Amino acid sequence: MSTDIDTITGGETSPDRERTGNAVVNWMENLSEAAYAYLLLLPAFALLTLIAFYPLLQTFITSLREDQTRGADPLGGFVGVENYVDILTGNARLARQFLDVSLTGSFPFVELGTPFFQQALFVTLAFAIISVFFETVIGFGQAYVLDQDFRGRRWVRVAIILPWAVPIVIQGMIFFLIFQPEVGFGTDIMQWLGVFSAAPLANSRDAFFIILVADIWKSSAFMALLILAGLQSVDRSLYDVARVAGASPWQRFKLITLPLVMPALLVAMLFRTMDAMRVFGLIESTAGCTTVPSLTCLVVEAMFGGTRIFATAAAVAFATALVIGLIIGVYVLFFRDTEGGGLT
Repeated sequence: MSTDIDTITGGETSPDRERTGNAVVNWMENLSEAAYAYLLLLPAFALLTLIAFYPLLQTFITSLREDQTRGADPLGGFVGVENYVDILTGNARLARQFLDVSLTGSFPFVELGTPFFQQALFVTLAFAIISVFFETVIGFGQAYVLDQDFRGRRWVRVAIILPWAVPIVIQGMIFFLIFQPEVGFGTDIMQWLGVFSAAPLANSRDAFFIILVADIWKSSAFMALLILAGLQSVDRSLYDVARVAGASPWQRFKLITLPLVMPALLVAMLFRTMDAMRVFGLIESTAGCTTVPSLTCLVVEAMFGGTRIFATAAAVAFATALVIGLIIGVYVLFFRDTEGGGLT
């Protein structure tokens, strides 16, 4: 072996090189387990930085330039945070660009004349909070049922998971046809109840409710799958001990099921929150971004609208990324000490 090494290196192994190798080995042996794990993950972090963070950095750089609607180059010179000021204050130039992307009818807590970015931010946050809450509750209930032993459980699992297999565009078209006047039955029922207007898909409040129901119908299955994985990892002997100790079903759920399934539950909520904050396809295929504008709708409208204002689109996209990053940070900080692991 030494002969082969000498042949490759062109002679005997250098003492300096041998000392350097030993120093590296000793340094790695003295690392803590956590530091050694991070060292092994370093290539993955580098790849993630290249794939994810570099485009984000490039988007931020683009957002600091001026929009040019004339000429071959759509981007002008450096303007700093002017684009961010424009989207937050509802600049008149942007008002012309987003003239067709605004809330129609009465929408709770949003006054007429609110800047477009604030409208879209409120709609996106409201959609994420409400949808994730109901999807978590319904998904937990579905997972709890699927975790029990009963006859026909396999078919019940298929029925619950089936909505998740429906493509987003098909899902949107289903609810579009259900609430299309003179075509579907949903509008007549909701009007009879005194809830919807005559054209619900053209009213922001009604369309928002329809999109919420559509998303909850589909994504509850996703939550159920992840929560079911957490439920099935719980040691069944714990329930037997709790029964012998006289614990009621609620006490068994509160003291055993919920704490042990909490890590899987939080991961499911985090994934669904990030997905809900990027909602676009469901809105566009059901009511259209012109009725229910989300943050992603603003990005698409700025990129492919009448006048392509790429710098403004980049500013909206980067601001959206910051909001999503803030939400992720809240999840991590708030649940980092959760019993059973949580998001650490």
